[in-house]
Amino acid sequence: MSSSEESAPTSPPASGPRPPRLTALAALCALEALTLLGAGGYLLVMGLLGRPDSPRQAETGGLTVIVLALLPLLAVRGLLLRRSWSRGPALIIQIMALPVAWTLLQSSGTGIPAGIVLAAVAVAGLVLLLHPTTTEALGIGPGARDSTGD
Repeated sequence: MSSSEESAPTSPPASGPRPPRLTALAALCALEALTLLGAGGYLLVMGLLGRPDSPRQAETGGLTVIVLALLPLLAVRGLLLRRSWSRGPALIIQIMALPVAWTLLQSSGTGIPAGIVLAAVAVAGLVLLLHPTTTEALGIGPGARDSTGD
């Protein structure tokens, strides 16, 4: 097997320019990933340098949030490459954000504006994910069926 055969993608890239909705969705997922990385980094640093009640719990929480940031990063890569599998991780991210937004909205102080922003981002992500242009660009749905057999 030659090296060009080994590196061939499993699904051919879609033809034509990437729809703006798909790019916007990838940008939202990237924003969520960066936010998770920042929050995880903050928890990790505060667990190491701060005075939390439980340093081990703060460090574990920080590492967990950093690992969770990999899911939206994976979705961003797949969305930009127009891979149909990327819809799953992107959908999971948006659905997971909604209860977090609700919890923030029930808090006080800066939690309320953060909850509003997170809810808006999650709802916008869901709208973009479920839009027919996005599903068609990802090769999902009736218009994207394989024409090799009936």
